[in-house]
Amino acid sequence: MENNGKRKLRVCVATCNRADYSKLAPIMFGMKANPIDFALEVVVLGSHLIDDYGNTFRMIEQDEFDIGSKLHTIVRGEDEAAMVESVGLALVKLPDVLQRLNPDVLIVHGDRFDALALATAAALMNIRILHLEGGEVSGTIDDSIRHAISKLAHYHACCTRGAERHLIAMCEDHSRILLAGCPSYDKLLAAHKRDDYADIIKAWLGDGVKEQDYIVALQHPVTTDIKNSIKIYELMLDALILFNKRTLILFPNIDAGSKEMVRSMRKKGIEQHPNFQAVKHVPFEQFIQLVSHAGCMIGNSSCGVREAGAFGTPVINLGTRQTGRETGENVLHVRDADTQNKIYHALELQFGKRYPCSKIYGDGNAVPRILKFLQSINLDEPLQKTFCFPAVKDCISQDIDHILETQSALAVDLGGTNLRVAIVSMKGKIVKKYTQSNPKTYEERIDLILKMCKEALIDAVHLNCRVLGVGVSTGGRVNPQDGVVLHSTKLIQEWSSVDIRTPISNALHLPVWVDNDGNCAALAERKFGHGKGVENFVTIITGTGIGGGIVQHNELIHGSTFCAAELGHIMVSLDGPECMCGSRGCIEAYASGIALQREAKRLNDEDQLFTEGMAVKKEETISAVHLINAARFGNPKADAVLRTAGTALGVGIVNILHMVNPAMVILSGVLASFYENPVRQIINQRALSSARDIQVLSSELEEPALLGAASMVLDYATRRTY
Repeated sequence: MENNGKRKLRVCVATCNRADYSKLAPIMFGMKANPIDFALEVVVLGSHLIDDYGNTFRMIEQDEFDIGSKLHTIVRGEDEAAMVESVGLALVKLPDVLQRLNPDVLIVHGDRFDALALATAAALMNIRILHLEGGEVSGTIDDSIRHAISKLAHYHACCTRGAERHLIAMCEDHSRILLAGCPSYDKLLAAHKRDDYADIIKAWLGDGVKEQDYIVALQHPVTTDIKNSIKIYELMLDALILFNKRTLILFPNIDAGSKEMVRSMRKKGIEQHPNFQAVKHVPFEQFIQLVSHAGCMIGNSSCGVREAGAFGTPVINLGTRQTGRETGENVLHVRDADTQNKIYHALELQFGKRYPCSKIYGDGNAVPRILKFLQSINLDEPLQKTFCFPAVKDCISQDIDHILETQSALAVDLGGTNLRVAIVSMKGKIVKKYTQSNPKTYEERIDLILKMCKEALIDAVHLNCRVLGVGVSTGGRVNPQDGVVLHSTKLIQEWSSVDIRTPISNALHLPVWVDNDGNCAALAERKFGHGKGVENFVTIITGTGIGGGIVQHNELIHGSTFCAAELGHIMVSLDGPECMCGSRGCIEAYASGIALQREAKRLNDEDQLFTEGMAVKKEETISAVHLINAARFGNPKADAVLRTAGTALGVGIVNILHMVNPAMVILSGVLASFYENPVRQIINQRALSSARDIQVLSSELEEPALLGAASMVLDYATRRTY
């Protein structure tokens, strides 16, 4: 049948599971209502056809759609190998169906492995593909599959402005991207205020269950971390049992790990538990009612971060499966869901709340936009899609010298006295170092940094070093995300609220990373020193001041206001000596080089510092070294000062052990070797027995600040985690 001389568009909609059908069904109804413009063919495959997952193809039949083909494509096993085999089986069966139907356009949804098989088959058979919900980010293997489908697809209907930007950044043609919104929102925004919601709640949860007094739970496996996702699932079940509220729990999807999840559910007796109603499938219209009137939704389903926001339903998102999704304020993330108490506390915080409705994913008009977009497709256009690549510089051919270049970083260390720059190789070798006095003003300091860096870059060429970026280590509190020194130490003047990254990056045309000297010392140990391969450790700098860095689960801890690991300002006395921070009794006020120098000067003023055998020049400035030498020559007062300093540092470290329980403490800086034994003694005397076996080591790195600054560059530039 022709429509004004234009034949109707043959559209094949392929649905793989209950979730994607909820997004595809509104479009299918829209095409069914426009038979003059569209010829609809429906292909059903995947978990729709499996009894354990509810034989959900029946709801498609109940919606009065003619199913043109049913393809049994799932290889049972619910593990990684079964997923791969299922993709292969689908690729074997799909060509015959697609050849018979010969559609103009195939509509594929989302990020499932079945959808990847569909897109692959259609692309190889020269069938145009419209991909729904591309460009989104969720943080699991789904991202890779979703982006792969987007690259195979010729047209895109995305849900959010952020997804649209991602597709453009992926070099997709902007003219073939439609910002439509989510099709399921068309249905849920129109239908969630049905008057029969109480009957639906009663049908699924039983008599006496009121709205906002029950929980909907839906947790799927994360295929890249199956073991942990099963652990989270079990902790969720334990927390729900303890929370003691009526709960509708849906079976997980068919991904690898789902079999173990179902086994865990049955071991805990969930299907027989009086508070739980375990189901394999709920029709979408009824599921909308259940979610919209729930007291809370918990799990890691995309429904929680997408559809539930339209109702203001409180959501607890567990684990990493939806990390990166755009969410409304109704979602509370528990990404590190490693304890039952943490999940239970989240339930206490969220259950029964109500949030403003969010329409991030749609306004209820996605289907008309998509149908109009489909009608605009010009079938006479070339089928081969083109990509919109950004302009790049012409490739320069390589010679052997370029291939043999040493990947290196430019490291900058801003100390209270000196400004140092070094070329550091990937293996931590300092190829060349430059040292100047640190100027007193901001302008002079920036000018000198740029001058020294430019000199180093010229030398790097002759030294056959390829500089990947610049890392800066500086005293004070630093925002490493923005490359800004928030508050400087008193030793470096005119260095607060200073953007270091921008002037250096603009002048050198290189990426720049910035962090404080304590964190850089920890990074140096993680990459080149004792901390290499250690998951949890603490580094403490014992020099002019006291600082450090904390590495937990292989990641550097910065804190919410970038104030983590200010270890020198742990208070070990309520009325101790005044610290440079303005407080009293800090470790730094007892054990830093400045504190020891202060005590050395006091003893010298009282003529109680020098003993027989010690010699000092008249013009020589009294320092911590004189105090240490006096103690070695038997001066009891000097020895008492040092014992107090060692005790203060040791007590501070005991506090650290009791708070973060590291596997190792690394002492860095000029006083490290002097403090190593006193710290061990205090740990043995005062730490809990479970923390006494901690390793206490002195750093073997000669330049921790420079090496740590370099490691930021080398780890980032080679796609390692910082």
